[in-house]
Amino acid sequence: MSRAFVLGAGGWGTALAQTLADRYERIDLWEFDPAYAAEVEAARENTRYLPGVTLADNLHFGSSLEPMRGAALLVLSVPSDHFRQVWLKAAALADPSQIAVVATKGIEPGSLLSMRQVTEAVSRELGTPLPRLVTLSGPSHAEEVGRRLPTTVVTASPDAEAAKLAQAAFNHEWFRVYTSGDPLGVEIGGALKNVVALAAGVLDGLGMGDNAKAALMTRGLAEMTRLGVAMGAQPATFAGLAGMGDLVVTCMSRHSRNRGIGERLGRGEKWSEISKTFRQAVEGTVTARSAVELAAKYKVELPIAAEVHAVLYQDKDPKQALRDLLTRPVKMEA
Repeated sequence: MSRAFVLGAGGWGTALAQTLADRYERIDLWEFDPAYAAEVEAARENTRYLPGVTLADNLHFGSSLEPMRGAALLVLSVPSDHFRQVWLKAAALADPSQIAVVATKGIEPGSLLSMRQVTEAVSRELGTPLPRLVTLSGPSHAEEVGRRLPTTVVTASPDAEAAKLAQAAFNHEWFRVYTSGDPLGVEIGGALKNVVALAAGVLDGLGMGDNAKAALMTRGLAEMTRLGVAMGAQPATFAGLAGMGDLVVTCMSRHSRNRGIGERLGRGEKWSEISKTFRQAVEGTVTARSAVELAAKYKVELPIAAEVHAVLYQDKDPKQALRDLLTRPVKMEA
């Protein structure tokens, strides 16, 4: 029987599973909370993370990793701050014949590894087989993917065949998939755009208008490209779906958690207080720390990321952060 396994049953994992529903006979989704997994399985709706979407009949929620064994396709969609911990438990069940689609966007604090690189590092550390890794990213809010609204993403891998197999698994008339040979660029774009989206939300909270947001997005894209190229990515990747495309939707959409949290910061709330009650992952708040460290490591300037970090973790006044960005020394654009 052709099976797929989704590691991480939040909104994004559930939406991707729905996309795969007519390509596999059975899809198992791993949810860390057994009680909630049973609740979703009975209700046939992920009310906490993807409300309003009725689950396909062949999607099954549970808290056992065992169904991962022998699945043809794996989807890794665990939040970045828990990704290593979960893969440490799951890696032993993987095998080299599987395609593993890394769908989490973020940079791990401390190690400064992308999620693909974390997957590789853990499997080397444990001496377990590594599946054929493919990165999936692009402008794709779960709320819209789950409802089959038109979406376009990219699957990226140095293994061109694996990227094409993942493309074939996900591609639909409403979910168009391109391929890329630059997984690092795709991952850096997918991670850093969340930091820029926090800044975009701050502008919304401050009521700074569309001109300011357009400028922020343009210079944010320059930061993303600058860091990515320094790390070895291809500059053209950042003009594509995982760069500019994802940046636009995350900075503009009402579905964007990063933009929404940024708006609250702009209105005067502190992340230290927001984080106590906000249930869902806000990847940009984790990536902001890593971005500042990567900037130092690769000796590149990321002024927007630096100001976002200061607002999040040093309680800097957002108005002062904006002022400091606007009063930096002037220079040529390119």
